[in-house]
Amino acid sequence: MPEPDRFRAAVRVWAAGGPDAATAADAARESGAGLRTVVLVEGVSDQFAVEALAERRHRDLVAEGVCVVPLGGAMSVGRYLRLFGAQGLAVTVRGLCDEAEEGFFRRGLEQVGLGAGLTRSAMEVLGFGVCVTDLEDELIRALGSDGVERVIAEQGDLARLRVFQNQPAQRGRPVERQLRRFLGTMSGRKARYAGALVRALEPGAVPRPLDRLLAG
Repeated sequence: MPEPDRFRAAVRVWAAGGPDAATAADAARESGAGLRTVVLVEGVSDQFAVEALAERRHRDLVAEGVCVVPLGGAMSVGRYLRLFGAQGLAVTVRGLCDEAEEGFFRRGLEQVGLGAGLTRSAMEVLGFGVCVTDLEDELIRALGSDGVERVIAEQGDLARLRVFQNQPAQRGRPVERQLRRFLGTMSGRKARYAGALVRALEPGAVPRPLDRLLAG
């Protein structure tokens, strides 16, 4: 059975190259034994959202041989695709990205021979979803501002939100933009809220890019 944390750590070093890359590649193969699918996401908050959705759907990703791997930046997606392709670990790869990073994912897929002139719908067929504008924006629209504020209240941050909304730069802005900005204002807050927002969704309200990521 795969060891997700060890696998992710080894893959980061392998993808970075350098003198430790070969050793890291061996560690990735060892810790990824039994791995069938890798899900590439941009950051840790996206990882937590995917894992929270799997949990609420009673899926055991480790038992299924699925590992969610945050890239730490979309520019490295091509390197990761090569590591997991036919010349690397030879596993199925799926992915999720923000709208602003769609070009990096498209070029990465094309560079490893998975198509040419890929459209967004063609990327989706390959298992790669694009969030508009990003996953937080998708979740806020899916929950609605009242739903997001309920989650913030449950997390004990409602007073902080009200202080934030009263700042001169925030007054008059649409509440959805305030909420999205609030989630990203403090280090670790976006990651902390990713799972909470997903768990608060109605079953039929999961944003399409996230929903399809675990459909296969």
